[in-house]
Amino acid sequence: MSYTNGLDNPELYFQTVLYTGDGSTQSITLPGDTNMQPDMVWTKIRNNTFNHYLFDAVRGANKYLKPNQTNAEADGSPDHLTAFDSDGFSLGGTAGVNYDTAPFVSWCWKESATAGFDIVDYDGAGAANHSHSLSAVPKFMIVKRYNATESWFVYNGGLGQAKVGYLNDTVAWGSGTNVWGGSDPTSSVFSIGSDSGISGSGDYIAYLWAEKQGFSKFSIFTGNGNADGTFVYTGFRPAFIMIKRTDSTGDWGIFDNKREGYNDETNRLKPNGNDAEEDDNFMDILSNGFKLRLTSSSINASGGTFIYAAFAEAPFVNSNGVPCNAR
Repeated sequence: MSYTNGLDNPELYFQTVLYTGDGSTQSITLPGDTNMQPDMVWTKIRNNTFNHYLFDAVRGANKYLKPNQTNAEADGSPDHLTAFDSDGFSLGGTAGVNYDTAPFVSWCWKESATAGFDIVDYDGAGAANHSHSLSAVPKFMIVKRYNATESWFVYNGGLGQAKVGYLNDTVAWGSGTNVWGGSDPTSSVFSIGSDSGISGSGDYIAYLWAEKQGFSKFSIFTGNGNADGTFVYTGFRPAFIMIKRTDSTGDWGIFDNKREGYNDETNRLKPNGNDAEEDDNFMDILSNGFKLRLTSSSINASGGTFIYAAFAEAPFVNSNGVPCNAR
């Protein structure tokens, strides 16, 4: 097994950082051994019911969206995220991203075809094909109209264009026929259907990811309703995992390798809500995937169908044949 294009080192393209707010201005340095200038930063306070905040370099550092809400984009200058730096980002003093003495987490991605991540800004004008620059088939997409109130539409390749989820909601996944235009994305375009929420007259931002061996995986699994839960093979030690039940209602969950950082103490934040971090024994993060350790219906219901998106801390075996360990 080998990994090319630099993906022996996932820190070039994804990092999680924990920081403490100071209520003023501060620059956050990413914790990896390799510098990474992020193009997307998703931030959440951990101990309070503030909203999620999402920033990207395409819309501009000062512009934010709230993944748990349908709100239009807002201009946070100069108090929110003020710059994407060469190895992190800079913050103003607003409480949502920099509340004094509060613990925060930020998940940071670098836009790169090598790592299979593209950010596309498009004008909605009815059903259409829109180009992307991945030169690979996207397996996970999040789309939001950012100049008006609208839901966050989610595509997962494990379920395909027949289904659609909503990042800001707990609902089961519905029919995607009018959302994805009856077509799965290709290596050059993704399709938008006639649903006015995704193709109405307005401005849209689309975050697209293609799978890269040893770095990212987007698929489905079936829960078993047991504390000795389902094992999901990714081919790498995950740094970030997002899960949602699709056949029934249930919260989304985001887990990472920094908060607590040991098995099976893996804390959950909910993208569909502003809840504080939930402390429970959700899963083990392993050298080659993750294993559920909770019987909750929103994460491991017996016979339930779940989608997941995962990004790597380290490949299971790198190009020199060196294996990684569980955390």
